Amino acid sequence: MSGGSDVADTTSLSCARCGKPAHLQCPKCVELKLPREGASFCTQDCFKASWSSHKAVHLKAKLSSLGTGTPHEQNSDLLNEGWQYCLKKGQARTPKLPHFDWTGELRPYAISSRRAVPAHIELPDWAADGIPKTEPNSDLQRVVEIKTPDQIERMREACRIGREVLDAAARVIQPGVTTDEIDRVVHDATIVAGMSFFIL
Repeated sequence: MSGGSDVADTTSLSCARCGKPAHLQCPKCVELKLPREGASFCTQDCFKASWSSHKAVHLKAKLSSLGTGTPHEQNSDLLNEGWQYCLKKGQARTPKLPHFDWTGELRPYAISSRRAVPAHIELPDWAADGIPKTEPNSDLQRVVEIKTPDQIERMREACRIGREVLDAAARVIQPGVTTDEIDRVVHDATIVAGMSFFIL
């Protein structure tokens, strides 16, 4: 991560993290010619604190440059077609097995179709493209939330189910069992347990 660059006109720009008047702009956003709104910060400290979530903006811009439509639309189409092989460090995907200079007889296992998630399970906002939308701007990024007894109990239940799902996966691991089969076991066990998340 490089430091933020000075913003020439700060009269109408606010810090993307805290809302104070902005004095710096993300240099990567400048390079990619992205809108200054959401790319401006009041101090280096705010810029650094936002970097882990802000850098997703750069990935979205790069995905957009790979084809027509928004990154969300592109990745939604890809996900609807089933599992894809990743190219260029995840910036592009293809259903075809990429060419490598193979040595020996070991080859990747065939990619299965995307597993269905029941309609009653609400998907997180990052399910389609892997980029969170709500979390980076949440107050919980800056404030420690005191959990209620009900929230704590739900967390305990989620942890218990997570442990049971991992145990189910461990029971099928043995020589000759593919990771695709382990994925199926984890997916099915998670759905049966009624969890509101799934593994992409």
